[in-house]
This record gives sequence, C-alpha cells and structure tokens, in this order.
Amino acid sequence: MKKKNLALSDLTDLCVIRAPFGALGIASEMTDSSLMISRIIYLPKGSKLIKPKNDLVRSAIDQLEAYFANPDAVFTLPIKSAGTIYQQKVWSSVCEIQVGKTMTYGNLAKKIRSGARAVGTACGANPYPLIIPCHRVIAARGLGGFMQHAGPNFYTDVKRWLLQHESRT
Repeated sequence: MKKKNLALSDLTDLCVIRAPFGALGIASEMTDSSLMISRIIYLPKGSKLIKPKNDLVRSAIDQLEAYFANPDAVFTLPIKSAGTIYQQKVWSSVCEIQVGKTMTYGNLAKKIRSGARAVGTACGANPYPLIIPCHRVIAARGLGGFMQHAGPNFYTDVKRWLLQHESRT
C-alpha cells in the first residue's frame, strides 16, 4: 500500500503556534492508550493559529517556547513511534549531535555505515523536527537542503534560523 503525504487537513488534533521563524503545527493522537505527539510541522508566518486541545500539547508548547528562549532546553515529550528501522538509526545518531554543533551528511553516513543521500532522505522524513534536530546535519559545502527541500526557500530559512539560534550557546 502506498503511503500518502500527510497534510494539515489529515491531522485531527492539531494546534498551531507562533514561532520565531513562522509557525509550528503540533499534532497529538492516542496510540496504544497513550496520548503522544504524532507530528511537528514547520509553517510559514501568517498561518492560522489553533489553540491546543489537551495538556500534552500545552506541555509541548511550553517545551518549544523554552527552546526558543534557550536552545539548551531539553525535550521530554512522548512521541509516537515512527519511521523505518534505518530512519530510526539515523534519527538516533542525529540526537547525539550537541546543541551548537553540526555534522555533515557524509560524516553521519560514515558513522552509521551508510550513504550521505540516504541520511539526507531519512532526515527529510523526520516527523519531529526540533525534538529530533535534523537541522544540525549540513552539507559538506554549505547549509544543504532541509525537509527534502533545497535552495533558497522557507525550510532552509528555518534551518538557518535554528543553527544561528543554537550557535549563541
């Protein structure tokens, strides 16, 4: 069965908050009788704000706002299991990159014995940006793409903002 791309309209329990670079969509859902964060989405400025519907999303907002105030803030949110075994391996390695540091796609690929493009594809599929900080993975020459987008666009502007924010620590 072919997996379709997730759109905002597909998320039934969604909150949208302002962020320094635009807005964030935060979705939650019940999974195995537990409420979990199921997706975080970067959205452009001007996105319609939607109030949170549950305490978990309110906690997510508190933790995200703490990160925007101090990039050393730690996320302790329950997230829905997602991704393939390979993607989870990449995301786990990404989580080891310290705040204020970066690693190239190639170096991360060597670390996990893979290819740089496969690492980039896994980073682009990350459903939990900020919590799993794929913005810390960059190209060997320059910023590289972000969220499966390349060149000057909203997503690379977000990546640039996040890296500048974290370099202040």
